[in-house]
Amino acid sequence: MTEQSRTRFRAEARAEHPDPVLLCLLAAAEHTLGDPGDSAEPPDLDAVLSACRTALDRHAAAIRQAVAERRPHGPEETAALLAAVLGGRERFHGRQSDYRRLESSLLPEVLRRRRGLPIMLSLVWTAVAARAGLTVHGIALPGHFIVAVGDPETGDDYVLADPFHGGRLLDVPDVERLVAAAGHRFTPDLLTPAQPLDTVLRVLGNIRHWAAERPEHARTQLWAAELALLLPRHPAQLRLERAELLVKTGDFLGGAAEMDAYAEILDAFDPESARRVRQEAKSARHRLN
Repeated sequence: MTEQSRTRFRAEARAEHPDPVLLCLLAAAEHTLGDPGDSAEPPDLDAVLSACRTALDRHAAAIRQAVAERRPHGPEETAALLAAVLGGRERFHGRQSDYRRLESSLLPEVLRRRRGLPIMLSLVWTAVAARAGLTVHGIALPGHFIVAVGDPETGDDYVLADPFHGGRLLDVPDVERLVAAAGHRFTPDLLTPAQPLDTVLRVLGNIRHWAAERPEHARTQLWAAELALLLPRHPAQLRLERAELLVKTGDFLGGAAEMDAYAEILDAFDPESARRVRQEAKSARHRLN
């Protein structure tokens, strides 16, 4: 099952127009479809994908019906409609406790629970809106993902909304406070719509961060790192993270080999770090004795 989902993940990540919804569903498959050691037969991958798409289509149908009934004018009325349906009737929202749950970063679970991290709820909004023929973009603010209803890049009117808080409208001072809380300074370029692969990389980064704080979930951190490495663009540091996780999960030789390969890359511009990585590799091999 892992091989099947990763093959499809790699192919979609390299498509001309990668679908962040499909990529997040395939990423979640490694957790949602069950551990190979589970006694229960895991559900079929295509069945899980189909169920999630059906849920998104159902929410989109509700949006289309609301649009037909209310005929919203402009992005503010459209945002209010989306908030009323998705944040209100369908109860998609988040709480601080969701940051402590892995399920908050897994799209099938977010669709089932109607709860998740800001980036996942924003992904639901953009996916449902697109299916309903509306223009909504994800906005990757530092520390808190939101959406723009309308298109900031075209110069047309748009409004900002926070799906984590049920679709609450945001003005510029609200956004400035969110950005400042993450330790950054607001600049207009932060309102540029997020690219699909950058969104997926951030989702996987959230999973890695969640698992890194819980050593017993090293394998979860490992699969999130390995999926991130399948994306066409990713931080080079991920290679070392994967190598260290291989060692942590018992693959001492595999991890050491990855460290040596990463050290060769470092040789050209950071020989001191390369030396330290090779020492880590040597220590990993000694753990076999």
